[in-house]
Amino acid sequence: MRFMFWLKVHTGFYSAYNNTLLRPAITNAVRKARRLYGDISIIVTGHSMGGAMASFCALDLAISLGSDTVHLMTFGQPRIGNAAFASYFEQYVPSAIRVTHEHDIVPHLPPYFFFLPHLTYHHFPREVWEHDVDGNTTFRVCDGSGEDPDCCRSVFALFLSASDHLTYMGVEIAADDWSTCRIVMAQSVERLQLYLKSNVITWKNPVDIIIADHSVQTDPSSSS
Repeated sequence: MRFMFWLKVHTGFYSAYNNTLLRPAITNAVRKARRLYGDISIIVTGHSMGGAMASFCALDLAISLGSDTVHLMTFGQPRIGNAAFASYFEQYVPSAIRVTHEHDIVPHLPPYFFFLPHLTYHHFPREVWEHDVDGNTTFRVCDGSGEDPDCCRSVFALFLSASDHLTYMGVEIAADDWSTCRIVMAQSVERLQLYLKSNVITWKNPVDIIIADHSVQTDPSSSS
């Protein structure tokens, strides 16, 4: 993905999606699904940093596929770009929903400064704020600005909470034991992990690593 110079995004979140093997694995899988099943709807979702990466993924798919059937729903995601980027994002992914919960601190990061409208980070719409009202869970659909002052931005900084980041819609977004979690990844990444575990790395400067897929059989007679 390439953006115009006035569109500013968070380098770390952008690179975590765009400059890794995650992007080609997803886009190739989606293209294959489209060939098999036609112009199916695609829903991209993620929590926290996964929500930031899911946002770039949804935008990427909407642009590369030229499709208006890409939808996004994230939970507790941080801000990922400036106001110009938020407007640009809304044009391509108009059905995006960002769910925020109570005093969750992560949607407040990186910080938003209302007095620096062209320089500050700015959420894209539309936020849905899950919060408690008189003992009842309420979902408030926020305005189209992306920075509705009556939604999660209404929470005073001293009351922001990390614990509210770990529960959404009554579901705990964590495992009791991290050993039960398994990262799902492309086979090429798994081969790289095995390679790094079984070899001593002696180079200093970054280089391209090519991982051969030994499961592919070649015809010896075809070699010269």
